[in-house]
Amino acid sequence: MAMASILTAAILAAAASITVGVAFNVPAISFDDGYTPLFGERNIVRSPDGGSVKIILDKASGSGFISTDLYYHGLFSASIKLPSDYTAGVVVAFYMSNGDIFEKNHDELDFEFLGNIWGKEWRVQTNVYGNGSTNRGREERYRLPFDPTAESHRYSILWTNTTIIFYIDEIPIREVERSDAMGGDYPSKPMSIYATIWDGSNWATSGGKHKIDYKYAPFVSDFSDLILKGCRLDPIQQLPAMEQCREEEGRTAAADYSVMTPEKRKEMQRFRREYMIYSICYDELRYPVAFPDCKVVEEEKERFKKSGHVMAHPVPAGRRQRQRRRGRAQRKGSYSSRVANA
Repeated sequence: MAMASILTAAILAAAASITVGVAFNVPAISFDDGYTPLFGERNIVRSPDGGSVKIILDKASGSGFISTDLYYHGLFSASIKLPSDYTAGVVVAFYMSNGDIFEKNHDELDFEFLGNIWGKEWRVQTNVYGNGSTNRGREERYRLPFDPTAESHRYSILWTNTTIIFYIDEIPIREVERSDAMGGDYPSKPMSIYATIWDGSNWATSGGKHKIDYKYAPFVSDFSDLILKGCRLDPIQQLPAMEQCREEEGRTAAADYSVMTPEKRKEMQRFRREYMIYSICYDELRYPVAFPDCKVVEEEKERFKKSGHVMAHPVPAGRRQRQRRRGRAQRKGSYSSRVANA
């Protein structure tokens, strides 16, 4: 069996062994216990038990929700099922930000899911911005080892004073360690947690070449198993965040999800070797001198062009056929059935 096939099988097996619903032995909360609508409230549909929520994009509006509290470090997670059908131009995001408070020097940590045309996969991008460093965006982009529209998968962001780890189904896919070289580019101010779906036609698919086609609307994304495990700041207290959060910081540092074991690091390296398709650390056209905090792996770098994009990596034929069959079936569906069954 080819090495790529072995790696793919190993990652798929690891993902399949994870029980979606309880991540890292941390209990989920109901929507109303941690979140509130942000915009497009008529396009936000809660489940009867409040444990999950659909956010919808149609021609009238996108939608999104926000945590009711600000958090200073912790683990933030959701199981997400992405819209199927033709999704070019659609952007679903699960992220942390304080842009509404610090307009010119905000911090941000993102999972951005980028839709695509028929027969092409969703891609996911992670972003790390600190102190308004969007012009020095530390972006990475990946394919996924599963169909994110078929069922929910868990996406988690760990943020501490020293480390940021992005997880997919408890598999770490990216680690950013704080360093003196990063300076203010490391997120350091309290943030809210957001989930949104919106029209990113001007950039999301092939640089804006493919726009949203609203005849396939509504575009529906499911969020469930919501986790907000961090230090909630009390705005009434006049103490600095570090003082308010000292005890919670200790609990977070001792948790399994904060420790990068050798086994977890190997899984992360496997994922990145097989599924990473863009990295700013290898983008010599945009950044002739790599960021000092980039961990350049020469073996990994050989797979990338000077633009930071990976060399051509074809989608397996079996997956292409399944995507086409699913697309043909979904094109026959009605508006109401897509809302109900997404």
